[in-house]
Amino acid sequence: MFRRTLLPTLALLLSVAPAAAQVTAIRAGRLVDPEAGTVASDQIILVEDGMITAVGPDVAVPAGAEVVDLSDATVLPGLIDAHVHLCLGVRLDRDGGNYYYTSLMDPSSARAVDGVVNARAVLEAGFTTVRDIGNDGNYACMAVRDAIAAKRIVGPTMINAGRIIAPFGGQFHLQPDKPELGEPEYFYADTRDEMVRAIRQNVHFGAQVIKIVVDDQDYVYSIDDIRFMKEEAARAGRSLAAHAWTARGAHNAAAAGVTSIEHLWAIEDEDLELAKRNGVVAVFTPFPAVEAAVVGGEDEHDQQIDRIRAALRVGIPIAFGSDAVSEIPGHTRGTLALARIDMFTEAGMTPAHLLRAMTAEAARLLGVDDARGAIRPGLAADIIATPGDPLGDAQALKSVTFVMKDGVVVRRPGR
Repeated sequence: MFRRTLLPTLALLLSVAPAAAQVTAIRAGRLVDPEAGTVASDQIILVEDGMITAVGPDVAVPAGAEVVDLSDATVLPGLIDAHVHLCLGVRLDRDGGNYYYTSLMDPSSARAVDGVVNARAVLEAGFTTVRDIGNDGNYACMAVRDAIAAKRIVGPTMINAGRIIAPFGGQFHLQPDKPELGEPEYFYADTRDEMVRAIRQNVHFGAQVIKIVVDDQDYVYSIDDIRFMKEEAARAGRSLAAHAWTARGAHNAAAAGVTSIEHLWAIEDEDLELAKRNGVVAVFTPFPAVEAAVVGGEDEHDQQIDRIRAALRVGIPIAFGSDAVSEIPGHTRGTLALARIDMFTEAGMTPAHLLRAMTAEAARLLGVDDARGAIRPGLAADIIATPGDPLGDAQALKSVTFVMKDGVVVRRPGR
């Protein structure tokens, strides 16, 4: 009797078609194309299985679709921050604004917890993709990145660097009795064998981009050193990001043709031209007053603005980077990143140019432009909205009210 009942039941279950995936239809009052700098009115965006399947004014909304009404808002692709440190949190009351003490006080487990908190904060602010450029202890951000990808925690898509490679000392000034105190924050590499080992170890543990510090010591990586590491990284399919704080370091990075130069605060105009010819992307990371007061750099404001202006004159591609690292009451890592908008605006970058730097240009730098950085069919549904007009006023990007990441709504208006 049991078999006679069970077998028809199993046959019925096997014949049932799998449930259709949930479709979301977004009604966009204004839809921005950052690459073209244009706006289209009254558009429908269909999202299914985390992907954009259709965009247009006459797209039919399927029966049963969840409808998100953003008809009073400006809709645009999720923002991209090309220079973050999600697993680093400098605390003024404890660290005195010096992340050397942060690296000593916080084990990698605590750094990973910071990464979880900061990942959610930047996503809720509108950054759906980030390039984490190191300073995460002993690969703490690898765990954060993988947990986000597995949908165990909420955060942006992460392209991360692992341990930063640098000459002896990294970005710290050590004492001879305890030279090991700069590790594992940095991977010291002074010989070619050490450079190869550092790159291969990073790749082995999952680094998706290689980050080097060119010039925070009296000795700097030469042009040949940097070219050697660029070629070694390329053999593993990785790009090379170069921290350059001095004119000499920036020149060497530009001449070597790295993928991106970070900071560039002392770069000469002719080296901006050289970098442009060599296909380098500039990732400026200006510190707004609220954070400069914590980590230092108040005296560098005018120089930072001047170098951004020079880059605009030269026409080198610029990708947005925040370099936010501080724990400041009243701010999240996301709001601190958005505070950089004021610096780029002061330097004369138009809202349209800044938006490209925060979307399409950054997507190309990170190598994700075939999947993210725009709103069109076939791309991941990373979508944000703001009540304002980001093409007319960059301040509108500070008021994101809707965030969707891979088709999942993370933030809605009123929340």
